[in-house]
Amino acid sequence: MPAQSLLLTIDRISTFIGKAFAWLIVGLTVAICYEVFARYFFRAPTTWAFDVSYMLYGTLFMCAGAYTMSRGGHVRADFLYRLAPDRVQAVLDLGLYLLFFFPAMAALVWFGWDFFAQSFHQNERSSFSPVGPYIWPFKFVIPAVGLLMILQGIAEAMRCVMTLRNGRWPPRLGDVQEMEEVALQQAGKIHAAEAAR
Repeated sequence: MPAQSLLLTIDRISTFIGKAFAWLIVGLTVAICYEVFARYFFRAPTTWAFDVSYMLYGTLFMCAGAYTMSRGGHVRADFLYRLAPDRVQAVLDLGLYLLFFFPAMAALVWFGWDFFAQSFHQNERSSFSPVGPYIWPFKFVIPAVGLLMILQGIAEAMRCVMTLRNGRWPPRLGDVQEMEEVALQQAGKIHAAEAAR
């Protein structure tokens, strides 16, 4: 099935980027710990930790969006949605993607590129600290992530169309499982084994 392999390829791209940028948490942790240590033990706060922390955290947060979307991990507050048949879920999702998601992501790319371009042409530096690092690379993340989200959104919209045709959601790539889910699966196996005796 070529459509399914395309979906999984897009999921793999989002996963690779999400997991690669997840390593920024290590740099963020080191920077914050060093800042706290230097501030409280040596009474010599750094001039760069604030800029580094918001740039690393912002990049980490933005680059995880498509990965989370590929796993269906974004929060859904509507309990009625979960009770609806797959086709009804697909109609709702597709409608929301077309009405809200794609226009919002297109705006993010359009205005984010302008935001980045102005910063790049001015060779903009941060005004929050004396070091004043360049911030245009950080601003470039905005349109880049918008494009990645659009790509993942296309995959999700294709999933909706496939669900409308087949009546069930196509499979996603596997990843981590919640501990509660694993415990419920194990409890089900135990009950099945006891019932078989």
